[in-house]
Amino acid sequence: MLMAAPAAFAEEKAFIWTLDSDELEWGPCPEWMPEGCGIAVLQGDPTAANADVLFRLPGNSTADHHWHSSAERMVLVAGEMSVDYDGQDPVTLHPGTYAYGPAGLPHTAHCVSEESCLLFIAFEDPVDAHPVED
Repeated sequence: MLMAAPAAFAEEKAFIWTLDSDELEWGPCPEWMPEGCGIAVLQGDPTAANADVLFRLPGNSTADHHWHSSAERMVLVAGEMSVDYDGQDPVTLHPGTYAYGPAGLPHTAHCVSEESCLLFIAFEDPVDAHPVED
């Protein structure tokens, strides 16, 4: 049985982004992240639920031990990244690899390639990152 789409959805427009788009607005990462790190919002409001972002980590750099209030659903778009979640074996992501990170689980991320790593992240809750004080 086919059902009509709710009227509220009829107002929303579909859109696309390309990675080389001049319209992507890159903002800074938290100050404790490496220089050259950047975040671009693809969809949604990063201060609200269900925002999608691109996270850029420069080649041969590390996002130090941190955690997020939200779960993360991720796909590596470019580069090669090693992710090390507390209590688990590190994993290496290659372009096209999907990864899930539970809310509150501390981890580090290392861009092990010469080129920058570019990670698509879908956040369930507002976008944040909190350093772990070791």
